[in-house]
Amino acid sequence: MMTGTPPSYFRRAAFAGRLGLFALAVSAGLWGPARAQGVPVHLELILAVDTSSSVNFEEFGLQMNGYAAAFRNPDLIEAIQGLGDQGIAVTLVQWASAEQQQISVDWAHLRTAADAEAFAVSILSAPRAFSFGSTSIGELIRRAVPQFELNGFDAERKVIDISGDGRANQGLPPEMVREAAIVQGVTINALAILNEEPGLEAYYDKYVIGGWSSFVMAARDFVDFQDAILGKLLREVRGAPISALPDADVVARRMPPVGEPRQPIGETVRRM
Repeated sequence: MMTGTPPSYFRRAAFAGRLGLFALAVSAGLWGPARAQGVPVHLELILAVDTSSSVNFEEFGLQMNGYAAAFRNPDLIEAIQGLGDQGIAVTLVQWASAEQQQISVDWAHLRTAADAEAFAVSILSAPRAFSFGSTSIGELIRRAVPQFELNGFDAERKVIDISGDGRANQGLPPEMVREAAIVQGVTINALAILNEEPGLEAYYDKYVIGGWSSFVMAARDFVDFQDAILGKLLREVRGAPISALPDADVVARRMPPVGEPRQPIGETVRRM
């Protein structure tokens, strides 16, 4: 379980003037202990699965089956094996309300087809963590970022992969937390499931995704999820060249102030 009581200013919805303090706390390492040298991997990936009230049990099953099928897909297995001995580190988190985030499949080191199969089995064995809840994307991001410091792995690319079918309706605004995550070198990608909100892809693009080579993809509905998540994972595992990564402070300096009109941050960073 990703736990921890946030400071008092995190509990208030208004965030004008607080982004600087939040980013400073992150960059100073105030979210956890100093990171020890971990096992080198090419990618650290958090798969964040929406289990809020808008997702019924059938739809939850379609998401989990989609992730499992992706890790059994020959194309994704080939992409992982193509990274050599380092491979990737991946975990699966279920999320809903501000206090509802749970690691359902612990961090695993994937290098071979057998590793990918074991991870797929673990996904299918994981029960639903929450049967109801709001949609707190900002709190998910806030609590996910420290996991990269505590997982025992070390990669240049750190990605939070969010799938969901609704906009944030509780807790921290995701655009506030996103900026601090980007400064930490974390990329946030999203898969928008459009069955209830046709405009969700644009919302994710504007308020949720961010970081180097970030992107949002869309699934028409939960039935379409399996094909969409495979394409998304292939793009994340293959990734952008590490040599092209900009310094985090360069990314931060090029981000527009909070509250001002902005183009999607994914486009901002991709064009640097």
